[in-house]
Amino acid sequence: MSRASRSKPTMAEQADRHVLYEESVQDPESELEFVAETFLAVTGRPLKFIREDFCGTANTACYWVGSGKDHRAVGVDLDPEVLEWGRAHHLAGLSRDERSRIELVEGDVMTADTPAVDAVLAMNFSYYLFTTRDRLRAYFESVRKRLVDDGVLFLDAFGGYEAHRELEERTEYDDFTYVWDQASFDPIQHAMTCQIHFEFPDDSALERAFEYHWRLWTLPEIREVLEEAGYASVEVYWEGTDEATGEGNGIYEPADTGDADAGWICYVVARP
Repeated sequence: MSRASRSKPTMAEQADRHVLYEESVQDPESELEFVAETFLAVTGRPLKFIREDFCGTANTACYWVGSGKDHRAVGVDLDPEVLEWGRAHHLAGLSRDERSRIELVEGDVMTADTPAVDAVLAMNFSYYLFTTRDRLRAYFESVRKRLVDDGVLFLDAFGGYEAHRELEERTEYDDFTYVWDQASFDPIQHAMTCQIHFEFPDDSALERAFEYHWRLWTLPEIREVLEEAGYASVEVYWEGTDEATGEGNGIYEPADTGDADAGWICYVVARP
């Protein structure tokens, strides 16, 4: 092997973990379509002002302000590095008017002083980092105080019998492989450590690009804690099934019962 080939950076060394995450995990267009349509259905008015909690790079918040002339957003996150990345890569691409309708706040979602909004989004299971009922309830209570009178809290949740296993799942993309790694699970505490890795065609890898220490909350627990926190209406939106493929069809509707799938993702919609 030549010195030049040895010194050439690997694909992993050249990769940007935030770009990879957004390409493999996030879909702001579909997510916001569900949020906006559901908000209109349950309140009778269009969604205008959102708060994205645990916003990271603020990809979703920026997409929202860019998708409507009267759309406003605030994003809240503790990590200054990811917020700065979002400013450089997302806010910088917005028009002056769009930038005037978004604010990024470096702070704790529990205490961040933000205006009352139509909807709060806590997606990608981010609130699973609250590992006790008291902490989770306190978060839901703090959100309720930041909603307008007819505001709505949107959460996603995951589960299924494979959620209790230690496993790795690989998803192929054009120039990388996304690896979801359930590295550990404790059935007594329902504590889990999840990691995201990225693998590349040159056999390099970006290990532990992201790591999470969560409690695997069940849907009954989430609903009960929301009700304890003062939400009068809590609905689970379950994904329908494509009859031809047997897979999810991307359409989420209110449901009282669900299927015993190996792995599922749903939305929880709560109103004070």
